[in-house]
Amino acid sequence: MEEVRYEQGVIDRFEGEYAVILIGQTQRPHDVMRTMLPANAREGDWLRIQWLADQITAIELDPEATAAARRRIQAKLARLRRGDHLQQDETSE
Repeated sequence: MEEVRYEQGVIDRFEGEYAVILIGQTQRPHDVMRTMLPANAREGDWLRIQWLADQITAIELDPEATAAARRRIQAKLARLRRGDHLQQDETSE
């Protein structure tokens, strides 16, 4: 009997009736019908994907992972705006 497994993925983009989801740490692309996604899903949303064998059997939003990713992105943008990436490390002088 096949075992159910779960993976995280993020919605990369929509192409017509399909969503391109980047799955797992390797971010392998996988196309799914938009109808398989929750109705309020949008680009950048993180998902919890249920697999049985090699078939996706369920997809649900992962609001905690989405919020964490958005916080990381906002922090990176703030560092870029401050110019932190341009400052030299004083210990290397």
